[in-house]
Amino acid sequence: MNDTPLARAAAVFQAAFGQPPTIRVQAPGRVNLIGEHTDYNDGLVLPCAIDYRTVIVARPRADRRVRVAAADYDGAIDDYALDAPIERLAEPMWANYVRGVVRELLQRGLPVQGMDLAISGDVPQGAGLSSSASLSVAVCRLFATLPGFEALGPVDMALVAQAAENDFVGCKCGNMDQISSACGVQDHVLKIDCRSLAVEPVPMPPGAAIMIFHSHVSRGLVDSEYNTRRAQCEAAARHFGLPALRDLDLATLEARAAELDPTVLRRARHVVTENARVAAAAQALAAGDLARMGELMEASHASMRDDFEITVPAIDQLVEIVKAAIGAAGGVRMTGGGFGGCVVALVPRELVEAAGAAVQQAYTAPNGQRASVYVCRAAAGAGLVDA
Repeated sequence: MNDTPLARAAAVFQAAFGQPPTIRVQAPGRVNLIGEHTDYNDGLVLPCAIDYRTVIVARPRADRRVRVAAADYDGAIDDYALDAPIERLAEPMWANYVRGVVRELLQRGLPVQGMDLAISGDVPQGAGLSSSASLSVAVCRLFATLPGFEALGPVDMALVAQAAENDFVGCKCGNMDQISSACGVQDHVLKIDCRSLAVEPVPMPPGAAIMIFHSHVSRGLVDSEYNTRRAQCEAAARHFGLPALRDLDLATLEARAAELDPTVLRRARHVVTENARVAAAAQALAAGDLARMGELMEASHASMRDDFEITVPAIDQLVEIVKAAIGAAGGVRMTGGGFGGCVVALVPRELVEAAGAAVQQAYTAPNGQRASVYVCRAAAGAGLVDA
């Protein structure tokens, strides 16, 4: 059997519901190339959708029931009515992402209909590539195929998915993951303004590959430390009388550095300089300048390590191994919230094999695992899938 997410979902749909699906949609995962911890400071980020995705196949129903089959969880089925309160489940967790989006669409007064659907995906879970946002956006994209959803654009779908994760699932995520999944453009990264929600596609240099290295370092501190970093950033903005660090320039920060607690100063300096790096990175990619992109990614990693203090020794080692393999021809940095997770590299295709081999040879996680390596390309955002 063809073991793709589409094939798995279609087979489970037929087995569960006794007929073929009539709608097929997908939504991709994402990786952030540069712009870390800038999103909640109203700043800039530079992610892209990747060619790992969640696929949903479905068939509208004549009644008000939703039945969901999870192809990657032994075909388990969640079944509920649209006219009764949609409750959060203790388990399985995957069902809550679907329920949360359905409830959010209903609360917005959209004409949600009954639906049978089956879900499958190949976005690696637990690797920081936004498998949850991919699922939530795919569910929203599915219901947006129904009559009456014409005004729901890609950014709107992203915000529905974010609200579902925030208010129903209970994950207080920002909107970058969902916007990346909903708005991705083939062979482009997205410069996203997290204040205005403006999305600007920036072409990827031809011949460049995106490599993601999963460190297998558990991100155990990320929630508490995330909240601490966010509070420190907000304290710095308040000190300067600004809505967010997005509005602070480096010259002002440096001139008044003595007014701030030294730790808060370092946190603010990371955000201010990272926003500038995102803007410069978008220009470098548009010009096809991978060497300049490499310099910016190196500076971003150093800032995360020294000013924001969110890297760990194993991540720093992984970055150094990749950097030694690719030299000045590309860039590498930690990506994600920090304290473990993934490293992202932008690499000329001819160096992909060498970078992967270097990591396999020289890196071992503290738990004894080798890094998992994913080679990706920038992919299109959520949409219909041809049968």
